[in-house]
Amino acid sequence: MSEAGFRMFNQAFAIAAELLYAGLLTAFFRPFLPRGRRAGKLLLLFSAYLVLELVCNHTALPQGASGLLLTGMLLAVSKALNLERPWVLLLTLLYFNARISSGLMVESLYFVLERSLPLPVEPLEAVFLRAAALVTLFLLSHAALFAAMLYALRRQLQKRRLSLHRRELCYLALVPTAGVLFGQVISRLLIEFKDGVLLQLYERHPAFLAVVPVLALLFCGGAYLTIVFQQGMAALLEEQAALCAAYQQAQAIRSRIREAEQFYARVREMKHEMRGHLTNIQGLVRSGEYACLEDYIARMDGSISGFALELQTGNPVTDVIVGGVRRRSAGLGIRLQVDFHYPDPEAYDAFDVGIILQNLLQNALEACEKVQGERYITLTGTRKGRFFLIEVKNSSPGEVVFGPDGLPVTTKQEDAPMHGIGLASVRREAEKYTGELELRAGRQEFSAAVLLQERSSL
Repeated sequence: MSEAGFRMFNQAFAIAAELLYAGLLTAFFRPFLPRGRRAGKLLLLFSAYLVLELVCNHTALPQGASGLLLTGMLLAVSKALNLERPWVLLLTLLYFNARISSGLMVESLYFVLERSLPLPVEPLEAVFLRAAALVTLFLLSHAALFAAMLYALRRQLQKRRLSLHRRELCYLALVPTAGVLFGQVISRLLIEFKDGVLLQLYERHPAFLAVVPVLALLFCGGAYLTIVFQQGMAALLEEQAALCAAYQQAQAIRSRIREAEQFYARVREMKHEMRGHLTNIQGLVRSGEYACLEDYIARMDGSISGFALELQTGNPVTDVIVGGVRRRSAGLGIRLQVDFHYPDPEAYDAFDVGIILQNLLQNALEACEKVQGERYITLTGTRKGRFFLIEVKNSSPGEVVFGPDGLPVTTKQEDAPMHGIGLASVRREAEKYTGELELRAGRQEFSAAVLLQERSSL
């Protein structure tokens, strides 16, 4: 290879390297960008990287400045990418940590390979060819290892999408930030010029040939394991919240059942007392004490009216649940319309149906409390053959955003760990009956429909 050819090779090599790194950055970010107009966002990301590298190369900025500038640029265009800033920062740090760590690991192998291959003295074309072959091998090896690291990080991040609040972001960014700083320091020490003499770190300290790659691997592996650990913690917190919510719901349903049992026990007592009342009424009629009789019947009517159910759905548990919601709705000025009749008790467990109603109606009440205009809730229960459809509609305070699990996402940070627990419980109850939960949201109305199948058909 001639000197002119070697210069052309260097220019082409630099361009190919930047295109390769820009492509790896774009591929790493791709799964985390929203699906809508993703091609435009990927093009923006790819172009931003190339423009920034071009500016940094022409202005001869110090080492590491390009990474800081790229991070700042991506944070600035995060809204255009439709990606939250914490995620932009975390993904950028992971990218540079993997790039620097893989570079340090390949650099040590490159040093060994370069020393093992004899350096030809002449002709000069052979020297240029050897140098071109070595840097090409370095780039390909680095790209392969770098891509493997990014793939492992991306795949793990996709397994469970984390909520990156300030504390979680600091925790996840700690190891990659330390890895980037470590890489910058080592990169400065690899090659130094002192009094016109080239000094290489691995020549002066051969032990670093093993130490540096191991430390780089630990930084990259530490970032990966931190993600795994944080995802595990998030799963445990969600499971704990779900168990807590399920326990509270079970306690609430049991309380409703006890209320229903006490109510019907009082009814049985009243039925027994009615025999005595009828005997007293007959006595008053025979004695002609009609004024006393009228007063006696009025007092009886008052005591009996306290046992009247406002709603009769066909099951004591659902009677108490729907009746409680009606009283709360009346107090909040919410119009409640009910057309619900309990299906065959042999096919559906009242406890399961009670959990479904309790959660759906509770969510509807909370949503209506935020509505400024007309507020309403409608509950319907329709049976068709072996299927039973429960549907709750309510006025909505605005647009509802759904998360990856298909459940509404809360706008309150303090409710984030508990968001969707009620609807998740409804979904689990529906799955017991080979059913499903369907949610529909509009600007003015939100509806939740639960389809259940009779047990006898399972």
